[in-house]
Amino acid sequence: MSSLLVRNARIVPVRAADRGTDRAPDAPVDVLVEHGRVTAVGPRLSAPTTAYDEHREVDAAGRWVAPGLWDQHVHLAQWTLTSARLDLTGARSPEQATALVAERVREYPELPVIGWGHRSAGWDREVTVSELDAVTGDTPVVLISGDAHHAWLNTTALLHLALPVRDSVVREAEWFRAYARLSSLIGDDGTSPEAYRRTLDHAAALGIVGLVDYEFSGGAAEWAERWSHGCDLLRLRMSTYAEGLDDVIAMGLRTGDPLPGCDDRATMGPLKIISDGSLNTRTAWCCEPYGDAHRLEYPAGQPNLSGEELRELLARAHAHGLEVATHAIGDAACAEALEAYAVTGARGSIEHAQMVNRADVRRMAELGIRASVQPAHLLDDRDLTEKIWGQRSARCFAYRWMLDDGVELALGSDAPVSPLDPWLAMAAAVHRSADEREAWHGEQALTPQEVLAASVDGQPTVGAGSRGDLVLLDRDPLAPSDSPAAAAAQLRTMPVAATYVAGREVHSTL
Repeated sequence: MSSLLVRNARIVPVRAADRGTDRAPDAPVDVLVEHGRVTAVGPRLSAPTTAYDEHREVDAAGRWVAPGLWDQHVHLAQWTLTSARLDLTGARSPEQATALVAERVREYPELPVIGWGHRSAGWDREVTVSELDAVTGDTPVVLISGDAHHAWLNTTALLHLALPVRDSVVREAEWFRAYARLSSLIGDDGTSPEAYRRTLDHAAALGIVGLVDYEFSGGAAEWAERWSHGCDLLRLRMSTYAEGLDDVIAMGLRTGDPLPGCDDRATMGPLKIISDGSLNTRTAWCCEPYGDAHRLEYPAGQPNLSGEELRELLARAHAHGLEVATHAIGDAACAEALEAYAVTGARGSIEHAQMVNRADVRRMAELGIRASVQPAHLLDDRDLTEKIWGQRSARCFAYRWMLDDGVELALGSDAPVSPLDPWLAMAAAVHRSADEREAWHGEQALTPQEVLAASVDGQPTVGAGSRGDLVLLDRDPLAPSDSPAAAAAQLRTMPVAATYVAGREVHSTL
């Protein structure tokens, strides 16, 4: 076992009431971590007398110490692969996208092309497989939309992934199933333990101590393999989807149990259910039609499961000790998910909760269901939301409602849909703008202290008994600012000096 003694650190108050008290005094103090937990906080602490395999002392030199950060919604394999993909985030039309693809095919004619990031909802027409075929020949091409809910494939890729040939994109459940077969096209070098470790190192450098992994493929056996090959850096919660639920139940895994082959830092997470689609793909299930409903097969989007199917999944997971994370982006999907939680007694979260009715926010609080949200999405979705949801945008990313009504907030990224960067997420929730424009529905903005509290996995201000998961910062994340824009700018550029998980150093610039 190891111990850690951080000297001369200023405690960041997670709650406003802690500031200036013994919990978060104004003067620097020492923080002692033993057996993975903070055991003492105070001035001039003595080094532990117990013999440890390793004892580390660090002089924080007046830096600020806070609970380590979590990203509560990551698709880790997809994020790890993103750096090797063709970036299509700047494509403003099908023609621009196909031009970028044609250039990549000319440069590397023998390699499949995997693109990421285009947002076709802002384009003026639907795309076709035939126009992609025209510039790609026999090279397999898979272009994954920025919301990850559909993909534009050429005919060669459709055939390789055993998908029916068509002249349109592959959407929702059909695409999610096909994604699991993508390694047959590109191999798995991009998701080797070494590649995962690079991703985890990057996360640690941002002050992240834990991730909730919602990857579509994989399972406990794969995580045990990675864990034994150097991916035991951060805390991890592994989710499962309906397809893997039988295996999880057969293994007797309940939410919070250590994964077989790992230690107690890697645990079973929730059952993940994708109950509706997305804004960009126009499949999020809404109470009212989209603004461009004349273009859509389903004018108000649609659910991916019937109410009965949703309740059956929640009930089964709950009966076997699993929490449930229910993806619900549209307001109709959110209402249906909450009804399913109420009927079954299941516990867990609404993932995204992008457009909500106030009554459903209050019901979320009454049921004790978390809102697991990704504020950086509002930076990308602002203009499209105004275009196709109109006045309903006032009910989008409604974080102030959620906090005021007593809903527990948990922040994440949904990487690779948004970057795996907790400081970007916090800044987006504080300022609600990515450019010179005024805050988008600034009445829903949060304070730096509120977003920090929503980013630390429910941990209190660092004190005796709290986890030994710490981040040392070169600046005060709660320093007074002239405006939300200035506060957000401070958060986006926050320098991280060191990160510790259970008292073990996982990143340091000291």
